[in-house]
Amino acid sequence: MSRAFVFPGQGAQTIGMGKALADAYPAARAVFDEVDAALGEKLSTLIWEGDQDALTLTQNAQPALMATSLAAFRALEAEGVSITDASFVAGHSLGEYSALAAAGALSVSDAARLLRIRGRAMQEAVPVGVGAMAALLGLDFETVREVAAEAAQGQVCQAANDNDPSQVVVSGDKDAVERACEIAKARGAKRALLLPVSAPFHCALMQPAAEVMAGALAEVTLNAPAVPLVANVRAAAVSDPDEIRALLVEQVTGSVRWRESVLWMAGQGVDEIWEIGAGKALSGMIRRIDKAVACKAVGTPDEVKAAVAPSEG
Repeated sequence: MSRAFVFPGQGAQTIGMGKALADAYPAARAVFDEVDAALGEKLSTLIWEGDQDALTLTQNAQPALMATSLAAFRALEAEGVSITDASFVAGHSLGEYSALAAAGALSVSDAARLLRIRGRAMQEAVPVGVGAMAALLGLDFETVREVAAEAAQGQVCQAANDNDPSQVVVSGDKDAVERACEIAKARGAKRALLLPVSAPFHCALMQPAAEVMAGALAEVTLNAPAVPLVANVRAAAVSDPDEIRALLVEQVTGSVRWRESVLWMAGQGVDEIWEIGAGKALSGMIRRIDKAVACKAVGTPDEVKAAVAPSEG
């Protein structure tokens, strides 16, 4: 059996996430303490007791989700799981930073600071209300690329997230994204719905944020990960630190090629994927991408115990 560890992106955040892990595992609590120290504030208090709207702010959600993922991973380690029990790591958008921290390429402190910078930069790249994102359901990636190109009309509209065979997200100028929704429906989309996001991620409008991240990433130590990272923008494995750094910059404006990444891992023999952190969104996508790949969501103490329990039969 070949396994991959994957880490969720924005949208999975909920008040209280990771609290049970921190209570059950000292190593999990230490992650939240480390993130609080790195940011110079009690992000853990916001995560566990705060306001959902405040947690959903990009600059908070990104380091909070990474902290929760790493807490779950430290709990797994406490139960005897090692990063080298996986053949690959991957993450959805900000989840790449969680994957790199789990694989020892980035320190948790640096990942937290980078995600705080990334969240702010992405929020500030486009004035609120100017950009939008929409999920187009029931069209494949190539069709959505055609829809986005037709909808652009001199503005930005790009296929931003290729999540699974039935869900592709477009991102760009609000007018263009709204046009894309109408064109998609005319092309047979089952649904086209605007997403409740504060900025148009993973499109050319994020170029100012990409430049900020190029500067921030240049200043941190990035080691080779203990196992290769399947990069969002390449949908293939990378291990070279300089290459990873460049891809993390490219990722800000580039498409999240999640469907292709899962298919690539399956093609390398991966038949089990553990989603480590908050929620189960990636597990749902993976099942729709390749039903032959087994999924485990690992975000609570019970799920940690279940993941490490010997399989029956």
